[in-house]
Amino acid sequence: MGSKCTDCGALFVPPRQVCMHCSSSELEWQQMQGTGKLVAFSSITMAPPHMEKEGYGRDRPYCTGVIALQEGPRMVARIEGVDAMRPENIKPGITLRMCFLHQDSDDGKTGGLVFMPSDETEG
Repeated sequence: MGSKCTDCGALFVPPRQVCMHCSSSELEWQQMQGTGKLVAFSSITMAPPHMEKEGYGRDRPYCTGVIALQEGPRMVARIEGVDAMRPENIKPGITLRMCFLHQDSDDGKTGGLVFMPSDETEG
């Protein structure tokens, strides 16, 4: 979900209470399709503690990227389904789809928003 300014039509992800373009506080919820193109990415080897518990680190990096959503706004998210050990094989422009990743933790299930390559990966 994002927000849309009813005065100027600007879209925001994550949602905002005030429009960054016209300063209006007249925003409404906007459903996003959950697809976009990879704009930029980074392969990360220094994992935060919660990701170290999942096995990420120097020997198993993970990927984070900037995704230009189909509707226009850009957002940063973890990219799954790519080989972070071989960043030369990750190409900006690939089509990504949003997924909700469920994981078990010590104190119950947790989840997170991630993006994965879709079937239509032409860039």
